[in-house]
Amino acid sequence: MAYFIELLVNGALVGLMYALAALGFVLIYKSAGVPNLAQGALVMMAAFLVWYLGSLGLPIWIAILAGAALMFGFGLLVERLLLRRMVGQPVIMVVMLTLGMEILLRGLIPGVFGASPKSIDLGIGLAPVIVADVFMNRAYLIGGLVALLLIGASMLFFRTRLGTKLRAVSDDHVASWAVGLSVERAIGLSWGIAGIAAVGAGVLWGSVQGVDWTLSTLLFPAIAVVILGGIDSIKGVLVGGLAVGILGSVIPGYLDAYAGGSTRDVVTSVIILLTILVRPHGIFGREDIERI
Repeated sequence: MAYFIELLVNGALVGLMYALAALGFVLIYKSAGVPNLAQGALVMMAAFLVWYLGSLGLPIWIAILAGAALMFGFGLLVERLLLRRMVGQPVIMVVMLTLGMEILLRGLIPGVFGASPKSIDLGIGLAPVIVADVFMNRAYLIGGLVALLLIGASMLFFRTRLGTKLRAVSDDHVASWAVGLSVERAIGLSWGIAGIAAVGAGVLWGSVQGVDWTLSTLLFPAIAVVILGGIDSIKGVLVGGLAVGILGSVIPGYLDAYAGGSTRDVVTSVIILLTILVRPHGIFGREDIERI
């Protein structure tokens, strides 16, 4: 029973860190109405930036703040140089653009900073936290708490006046232009905020598994989280992250010994397929019904 509880608790904490990686995906869709397939590469890029700034001698927390500012600026730059040229194009073309960014950054960033794994030391320590004979990974515990704070802040943000404007832009670009809202500025802001979220995910995951190109593969569980929870729901990110993390921990914990390992990716794939078949808009996603 203790083994099951340990898998459950650590899986939930990992799921919260998955949710942090998926948060930027939902923020962009909720603000701009476009799926962002470059979020995994943004997480990787943010981790490399923070590592590089730390290697210059900056204290880690200063490096994180500077990395957040740089990633916010990068998000604004993406909107100005790339996305603004896609205005009026089919959504699928914008999706392909973000996929191209993912592939480009996945190769470019390690090429610039070096492909060998780097480390980010947050001063968390390696000793596990033990509660009632249950061992919890200290980094996962801190990461889960940070994820909860950022997800809660995102929920509050979309209740503000600015957040309401971003949701209006997502619903209808033409109507937003008609009432005087700057669609371009809203999309750029959403990408900037997603860049800040990527810093949180990149730093925490980088401190656990090191900083290299494999951080970009967080896109896969992040997609599972947003599909399950709902691509336009921040609350869904939280619930979806917990579900993906727990299932991806408990099921492999018992099946890996018989299957030879690597069943976590299979579990994630099954979650994506079943959700699309049974509830395409996710648990908390909005189901749009159009008259034809």
